[in-house]
Amino acid sequence: MNTETLEKPLPKPSMEDYVNARLLEALVEARLALEFLGRGLVRNAAGKAFQSWRALLAALLRLDLDRLMQVVKTDEERRWLMERAIPRVPTSRMMALSKMLSDVGYAGLLPDTALALSLHDYQYNGPDPDMALSKFRSRSDAAAAVLELVNEVVRRIEELKPRVKWGNELEEALRELKDELNRVGKS
Repeated sequence: MNTETLEKPLPKPSMEDYVNARLLEALVEARLALEFLGRGLVRNAAGKAFQSWRALLAALLRLDLDRLMQVVKTDEERRWLMERAIPRVPTSRMMALSKMLSDVGYAGLLPDTALALSLHDYQYNGPDPDMALSKFRSRSDAAAAVLELVNEVVRRIEELKPRVKWGNELEEALRELKDELNRVGKS
């Protein structure tokens, strides 16, 4: 896996390569989540799965920026979307951003984003039998959720292939992720 990809500076959100860079980030983070799962590091895996989902949301926001600009009502909201939301995808606004994306055609994002946010909580709080600080009672519940979110990242990125400038680097990262998913699924 080419982890150097994560170390490169992101292109500006106004550049065409931004979507591809964020998709590649999503694939690499998802692969790292699976590697952590394989080592028994479920909290770390949860964090990587969350980062993968966040990178995917950033790519979707940029990919459909024109349609999103029609949905937002004020110039202030448009400026916030371009200057803050797309480059950072603030955790506190992920549900609202997912709702905006759902409004422009991305069905099913809200439950997946809720799952990603639950994994984010799990990363910091660990298993919680009372479910006060985390939505997962056990490590195995969280591990299953990581796998589910990674599968969803793969599915959504595969759907985007016809809409983006798909290259060898993305194809190789997707293949490696799918290979790792098959390996983890069998163990």
